[in-house]
Amino acid sequence: MTTNSTPAHPSTPTTGFALRDSLTMLRRNLLHARRYPSLTLNLLLTPILLLLLFVYVFGDTMSAGSGGGADRSAYVAYLTPGLLLMTIGATVVGTAVSVAMDMSEGIIARFRTMPIHRGSVIVGHVVNGVLQSVASVVLVALVALATGFRSTDASALEWLAALGLLVLFATALTWIAVGMGLISPNAEAASNTATPLILLPLLSSAFVPLDNMPGWIRPVAEYQPFTPAIETLRGLLLGTGIGHNGWLAVAWCVGLTVLGYFWATAKFHRDAK
Repeated sequence: MTTNSTPAHPSTPTTGFALRDSLTMLRRNLLHARRYPSLTLNLLLTPILLLLLFVYVFGDTMSAGSGGGADRSAYVAYLTPGLLLMTIGATVVGTAVSVAMDMSEGIIARFRTMPIHRGSVIVGHVVNGVLQSVASVVLVALVALATGFRSTDASALEWLAALGLLVLFATALTWIAVGMGLISPNAEAASNTATPLILLPLLSSAFVPLDNMPGWIRPVAEYQPFTPAIETLRGLLLGTGIGHNGWLAVAWCVGLTVLGYFWATAKFHRDAK
């Protein structure tokens, strides 16, 4: 008789099996992403097209509004940090869709009947989502470099801190995306539920400074996770002031990670019952 509990492995410690099963699930998700790359590519096109649009079509006008004095190269530098974080928001939508597909197609239900560590199913999706986000950020960064982005003043330590912030932000949004996928009845609903992860950067300081925004939208842009992360990334790569944005960005990342973890795991185990 099959039960919902995970069968024990008498000969190997639980931690060892959890790591092994998590790596197996990660490999399975990576293979799935390689066989069906269209979703990731479609989501990745959004920040790349926005980068090209704002640099080559609106670059001169927008740079004047962002304090760049109609200097397109200065606006490319201003724009790139926000687009890198927007890339993460767009990429993790694919994680929400992937989780929803596994739930609706009954794959996760089959995994629950197998002798594997139950948490490895979610961990595999999270690690896969973070790796995809980092790969997408690298690709967008290369496009930004081709359009004129330069960060000559950043030290090796600042580059390392910027990478750490991007990974931390990707981890936080991926856990949230997994929770969104678990509550969605199908892939289309998961895509719609995760849409705010793409829209929030548009209402942040990614394109224009907060001081240049209308008064009614400024609080929305200021009190959300993307703005302090963008300003911190700008400070690390461009040498601008970071101020209180550094600890705010870290606090948002840690808070969203904890929230997403408990939300996703609670929903996953509740469905198992």
